[in-house]
Amino acid sequence: MINFKNLNKNEPYKKLYDLYRKSLNKDQQTIEALLVASFCPEKNTSDARYVNLKFIDNNEFIFFSNYNSPKSKQFNSNNRISCVLYWSSIYTQIRMKGTIKKTPKTFNEEYFKNRAPSKNALAISSNQSEKIESYTKVLKNYEDTLTNNNLTKCPEYWGGYSFKPNYFEFWEGHEKRLNKRVVYKKKEGKWDKYFIQP
Repeated sequence: MINFKNLNKNEPYKKLYDLYRKSLNKDQQTIEALLVASFCPEKNTSDARYVNLKFIDNNEFIFFSNYNSPKSKQFNSNNRISCVLYWSSIYTQIRMKGTIKKTPKTFNEEYFKNRAPSKNALAISSNQSEKIESYTKVLKNYEDTLTNNNLTKCPEYWGGYSFKPNYFEFWEGHEKRLNKRVVYKKKEGKWDKYFIQP
């Protein structure tokens, strides 16, 4: 589930929300799965992964991560990213481009203290994407943290990211591949709407 707050009244956000409700009504699984693509300057290559989109607050798409992770380092070096939502139940994908930044520390702390202890134990115990000797060690670190730590205190290395789109493409599939593609591109503070070919 995605928590919508302060729904933005601009057309692309309203369209996204309508499609979300339609997909939710058709029992879309992992509806919050957001593909995030970034650029890694050290390797001169692109990178991508799925994250759990937790909030859409006005014009901000918010998810959480370890701030020492590879994706966080990529965001720090280049704050321009691309994101994709795909809802198979309605044969629709939503492509977005924009910029990303960290959410405020107070926001992170408030969110963290209200999460399930099991989720917080994992956030605290894992040095995300760093090498480790075995999966058994992952489990031990987790179990030790779950029983021994203050699980409501947000670590400095964990928090949210806010993504603000300046480009939306709504792709609606068609059985004959006559796919409908509607673009909203922000220009001088206003959304320019146009269609592109399949």
